[in-house]
Amino acid sequence: MMLIDNIPDHILWDILSRVEKTIDRNSLSLTCKRLYQLDNSQRHSLRVGCGMDPADEALTSLCSRFRNLSKVEITYSGWMSKLGKQLDDKGLLLLANQCPYLCDLALSYCTFITDVGLRYLASCSKLSSLRLNFTPRITGCGILSLVVGCKNLSRLHLIRCLNVSSVEWLEYLGKLGTLEDLSIKNCRAIGEGDLIKLGPGWQKLKRLQFEVDPNYRYMKVYDRLSVDRWQKQHVACENMLELSLVNCIISSGRGLACVLGKCRNLEKVRLDMCVGVRDFDIICLSQRSSNLKSVSFRVPSDFSLPSLVNNPLRLTDESLDALAENCSKLESVRISFSDGEFPSSSSFTLSGILGLIQKCPVRQLALDHVYSFNDVGMEALCSAEYLESLELVRCQEISDEGLQLVSQFPRLRVLHISKCLGVSDDGLKPLVGSFKLESLAVEDCPQISERGVQGAAKSVSFRLDLSWMY
Repeated sequence: MMLIDNIPDHILWDILSRVEKTIDRNSLSLTCKRLYQLDNSQRHSLRVGCGMDPADEALTSLCSRFRNLSKVEITYSGWMSKLGKQLDDKGLLLLANQCPYLCDLALSYCTFITDVGLRYLASCSKLSSLRLNFTPRITGCGILSLVVGCKNLSRLHLIRCLNVSSVEWLEYLGKLGTLEDLSIKNCRAIGEGDLIKLGPGWQKLKRLQFEVDPNYRYMKVYDRLSVDRWQKQHVACENMLELSLVNCIISSGRGLACVLGKCRNLEKVRLDMCVGVRDFDIICLSQRSSNLKSVSFRVPSDFSLPSLVNNPLRLTDESLDALAENCSKLESVRISFSDGEFPSSSSFTLSGILGLIQKCPVRQLALDHVYSFNDVGMEALCSAEYLESLELVRCQEISDEGLQLVSQFPRLRVLHISKCLGVSDDGLKPLVGSFKLESLAVEDCPQISERGVQGAAKSVSFRLDLSWMY
């Protein structure tokens, strides 16, 4: 029997590198001093939070033990005062001083961290990724001081940073030209018109996620005068690969509308409850982005937003036709309406959806609140030779007759049904015992029982919660 002391370092190093779960690595490192020391050298990532008490002393100990940390995540989700004091600015000073290889930092629900802490992080010359999730004491001044010091910052995510108002940091990042991934979600003081200040930085940007807090926005009246003040200018974003816009205002020739028509290499686009998007915008997008692989549209219904009552602008089949003609690599399609009880009467039709599926190699299809999709649509999917995954949510025109056709879909492997009132156990009977599907998930369908899904796929999940109906 070989003793662990006789095993060469490189073999032990390889063994330890294959242990992925943190709890397993912790247990293994405690078995002997040699493994403990190897783990200390090999550990590059750390995730801590409420368990650090007292926080500064615990973090100091961890940083002293793991000298090669490059990725640190600190999260205080679910924190209460009885769990001890949170990490504060002094803790970020410790990180800056004791983690010379730090390149990826995520701070979530860190309510005691202020702009002073971000100034300490400005000395982390290798920092390339920063994610801030609900850090209410941080302002635009703190972010500016950090980006001035961290010249290699390529990814910046700001989520619910409610006091970040000034955007001088965005203008500075644009001039720096290193930013590739920008995500701004529910930061109330940052609007669509501010993004244009990224200037020349658009050329480098590969991923943009911008989401407006709907509760904050919908309390306001859409001010056409403020939208008209948005700048009209050329936006060079040829390197953009992923674009996600949620609850945004799209104004022709201004702001984010400039982006939609300029992305030549776009692969993924998501437009969720975006007011003002026109067929013209999607047509231009499809003509320039021939490499598009994934589209997701959540269309505001006629009654979901007051501003739409007198606003004739909405997406129609013209958009789907343009995608079908120009995007031959399209593999993933998601279409949903915001309000199933009042779907938009002049938006996507069954014909438009089927035309897109027939002309593109669609492998994943998700339909939510799409009342136009019925048994005729299910029958048409029998000839969808690429379709592997289908998700149907609140598609109330589909009956058992349509669901039974799933057994005839040539390549379908994954099926997810949720909140569909017209289907029952009878619709799943052709699938029982066939094991055609790899995975079947049924959620909140009142006429489908747990017994009815048994044996309908190799892997089955079932949930029944009818509270959504009342």
